[in-house]
Amino acid sequence: MYIGEICTRNVVICTTGTSIVDAARLMRQYHVGDLVVVEERNGKRVPTGVVTDRDIVVEIVALNAPLENLTIGDIKSRELIAAKESDDVLEVLEQMQRHGIRRIPVTDNYGALAGIATLDDLLEILAEELGTMVKLISREQSREAKSRPAMPSGVEAH
Repeated sequence: MYIGEICTRNVVICTTGTSIVDAARLMRQYHVGDLVVVEERNGKRVPTGVVTDRDIVVEIVALNAPLENLTIGDIKSRELIAAKESDDVLEVLEQMQRHGIRRIPVTDNYGALAGIATLDDLLEILAEELGTMVKLISREQSREAKSRPAMPSGVEAH
């Protein structure tokens, strides 16, 4: 399965010039814990970073930094880790684990923002797959019981 099949397409975005207060308002308005930072390039929104609610708390609030002059550009992730729509879900999960991230922007073949995948999205898909496997095991056991009746009493298996 490709990450493009399961990623969230409605992504809340901002730019490096977005104020910290406006970013927090966007997160509250859309009930999200992250914003993908984008830059317009040739009419496309290209991701350049991610900022999370935790970034705001740890980088700004915990240090009692003045909010008036701070922008997303001051705290966004410096190295963008992104996935392509055609990347395998398990490969993306491994990439997220390797970099210690819970959210990853997804880009199209041209580098434009196509969506975002979160650990929650991946857990939901993996849980569904595991549920399917459990049902398969149960059905296989039931099928075998119907097609191979129990041994008559008194008969020993060797």
